[in-house]
Amino acid sequence: MVHAIRLIAGEILIGMDLLLAALLQATVTPTPVPDDTYNSPGTVGFLVTFAVAGIAVFLIFDMNRRVRATRYRTEVREKLALEELENLKVEKPERPAPPAKPNRGNQESGSSQ
Repeated sequence: MVHAIRLIAGEILIGMDLLLAALLQATVTPTPVPDDTYNSPGTVGFLVTFAVAGIAVFLIFDMNRRVRATRYRTEVREKLALEELENLKVEKPERPAPPAKPNRGNQESGSSQ
């Protein structure tokens, strides 16, 4: 009986070896292709990257120009405001003359009588 189990196990192993051998022969190992080992974005990728970089540089220069123009406008407005303050003359308004003081000397002598 022990020999029978070994025999059956041996047959199973032999069957597995045949199956494994058939499977290995059926699978084809891919050969490396130079295109698969080096991936490049190509001409289109280069042009898109170049365009994005060009747009970024343009936006930086445009933003710089706008900030500079705004700063110059602010400086000019400040100078004009200072000149206007220097030229401004503050004058006191003309007030009417104060009323004449009443003559009270005559009233005091008249009331004591």
